[in-house]
Amino acid sequence: MYVAVKGGERAIDNAHAWLAEERRGDASVDELSVPQIREQLKLAVNRVMAEGSLYDPDLAALAIKQARGDLIEAIFLIRAYRTTLPRFGGSVPIETEAMACDRRVSATFKDAPGGQMLGPTFDYTHRLLDFKLAAEGDVPAAEEAEARDAQTPHIMSFLDREGLIQPETDSDTTPPDLTRTPLELPATRDLRLQSLTRGDEGFILGMAYSTQRGYARNHAFVAELRIGVVPVEMDIPELGFAIEIGEIEVTECETVNQFQGSKTQPPQFTRGYGLVFGMSERKAISMALVDRALRWKELGEDNLGAPAQDEEFVLYHADNIQATGFLEHIKLPHYVDFQSELELIRKLRREAQANTAPQTDTSDASGGSLSGKMKEAAE
Repeated sequence: MYVAVKGGERAIDNAHAWLAEERRGDASVDELSVPQIREQLKLAVNRVMAEGSLYDPDLAALAIKQARGDLIEAIFLIRAYRTTLPRFGGSVPIETEAMACDRRVSATFKDAPGGQMLGPTFDYTHRLLDFKLAAEGDVPAAEEAEARDAQTPHIMSFLDREGLIQPETDSDTTPPDLTRTPLELPATRDLRLQSLTRGDEGFILGMAYSTQRGYARNHAFVAELRIGVVPVEMDIPELGFAIEIGEIEVTECETVNQFQGSKTQPPQFTRGYGLVFGMSERKAISMALVDRALRWKELGEDNLGAPAQDEEFVLYHADNIQATGFLEHIKLPHYVDFQSELELIRKLRREAQANTAPQTDTSDASGGSLSGKMKEAAE
């Protein structure tokens, strides 16, 4: 199929060399370093880590540099690298109540237990270009934050005490790892959440927005959004207990939704959940909205035919690496395939033209055959 490409290997080598030149850009401009990307393009780094399923800010920054800022290409690089890493074991589930919060807000309770912390946010900024950044001026220092409590209780726990929100059931079984086993439908909620946290932020955002516009009847409040650092622990068999092996930054979102009740459930609030690597609050909120929309069956609700309620549609189209691979492969040579379809179209056109060609009338007005009249004249 690719034999007809003359000089293909040489052309590819030249394309790679040209790509490296384009990535570097004008040599008179200082080159971006990996630490600069890691520290100053943190939100992009966080997205690459989340959708690449690998928590490593340095590698994510390197991938962004190599991909020239194409985040989906950077996610592809991270996922490919991830497959080469040895697996030593699994960590203990993180306890987000132990989060050292940099940001913690609630849209449901003004005086939330534990307090509200605005943290670093775009929420109250004016969407105006700051030309002082182009001048590379000094950054104003923020006031030092007060000491944070080691434990910050979840706001949902206060609704739980009154029995006003649908309870969550803990499972003793370890959920399957979506990075190691293919997704199969119908999926359990833990698999759906894994798929959503790895899913493309723009796609999940679009699905979440559709639920707010009425395609799922899913009006939600952000009960709590928190961003901060949590410890990661791992069981050590030789020791018989878990030890802390590091810390990661995560964003967690819990939404509270109205629920009129069903044949099996009383009227109560229900919840959606999102948890993402790094500071990724748009993704976490979107994830929580879509999670709630996908729970219609387990809550005994009617399926309204909304796209966000369609598990197969959402989960199979959320993965931007699969989507990119399938989409971009069509720009590669398909000469043989196209030639076969070209010949088929030509054949069908010839047949259609033959069937619609006008027939020559060879009879005279008296109804006799013209060839018969000529034969009679000759005799």
